[in-house]
Amino acid sequence: MATVEMLMPKMGESVMEGTVLAWLKEVGDAIEEDESILEVATDKVDTEIPATHAGTLKEIIAKEGDVIEVGKPIAIIETDGGVVTYNDAVAPDTETVDPVGQAEQLLETAISTASATISSNGHSGQQVVPRTTESGRFYSPLVRSIAQAENISVTELEQIIGSGQDGRITKNDMLAYVKSRKNTEAPVKKQEEAATTSAAVATMQSASHKPTAVLTEGSDEIIEMDRMRKMIAERMVASKHISPHVTSFVEADVSKMVAWRNKSKQVFQQREGEKLTFTPILIEAIVKAIKDFPMINVQVDGDKIVRKAAINIGMATALPSGNLIVPVIHNADRLSLVGLTQKVNDLALRARENRLKPDELQGGTYTVSNVGSFGNVMGTPIIMQPQVAIMALGAIQKKPSVVETPEGDLIGIRSKMYLSHSYDHRVVDGALGGMFVKKVADYLEAFDVNREV
Repeated sequence: MATVEMLMPKMGESVMEGTVLAWLKEVGDAIEEDESILEVATDKVDTEIPATHAGTLKEIIAKEGDVIEVGKPIAIIETDGGVVTYNDAVAPDTETVDPVGQAEQLLETAISTASATISSNGHSGQQVVPRTTESGRFYSPLVRSIAQAENISVTELEQIIGSGQDGRITKNDMLAYVKSRKNTEAPVKKQEEAATTSAAVATMQSASHKPTAVLTEGSDEIIEMDRMRKMIAERMVASKHISPHVTSFVEADVSKMVAWRNKSKQVFQQREGEKLTFTPILIEAIVKAIKDFPMINVQVDGDKIVRKAAINIGMATALPSGNLIVPVIHNADRLSLVGLTQKVNDLALRARENRLKPDELQGGTYTVSNVGSFGNVMGTPIIMQPQVAIMALGAIQKKPSVVETPEGDLIGIRSKMYLSHSYDHRVVDGALGGMFVKKVADYLEAFDVNREV
């Protein structure tokens, strides 16, 4: 018999650690290779981790609730093979070392040392910043170290606006805040005036961030938010705070698209083994419009606009738990309709089964929300930061409409839907936002009914 050290696997380019949520197997249980044996949470997704070898689970090293770095041991597996001392599949190697990550780790070490010095000089009682606060906001080890070194409290940290993905605070945000903090130091009188102003601002911020206490009665049911719901709540509030939202609406006549899909769906499924829904067809039209209006495919970095080269489409997906997740179709402009259909079906299925990888939840440049799947005719979706736009696809409905013909106007039954386009008014004005959604409608209305399946 031999033993294998199973290590915490790498679950994404920027994911450096994971929290053990639950073990699906107990010590002594027989396990198969690639069988899910534990659930791990990162700041991006909760996912099941498969066993790297077949055998018996001999020892559980990482307990539930432990935060484990990538590459650290989490369990011991007893196998029937030869002696194995490490997990080749996930062991770190020199070719995958991230130089930026190394630099941040070195900086974190230096800041931690400074923090220890501060503590030894009489600040040992300062508040320790947790990895995830009660509000559900996540702070990286580097941010926590800077906060501790600079004696920034959790309350103060919660008020800082992050420029990172989903409103997260980055190293640059922290350094900028620390710099502005030091620049505001002044004579005692000015400090007192600043303190008065800060108190007023803090009161207003507290009022805006903390809702009025809810009075409950004996028959009311109190439900604790789960981890994902807290993250969604924080990110939605942050997006509304960061981006001034504007929404434009267009009603599109999609009769040609509906006729083609109804005619082709059976042949498509028999040939490709995939269900042909409206979603990939609609995404295809959005991708075409992004190529026509590339300034929709941008992100904001301080006072700079970053035009993204890749077109990565996020698709909001409802989970059985009632929560929401947004897997990303990377390089959607390089995929055919068959490829888009396969991606949409695969990501939606694995999202509902909690089998998405962290990399499949990041890098989006534009997001689509199919509110029509719930029978809604339109919506005003909230932008996924750091993107600047999102489109809601309404339900397709048959309506009596005016049809223009060479013989004159007639009343006919047409399939129509509303497209709702929310955009960040910091960088997208009404003209661009409105022209973009109209272009999507134009592509749908001009759909080729003779297109090959």
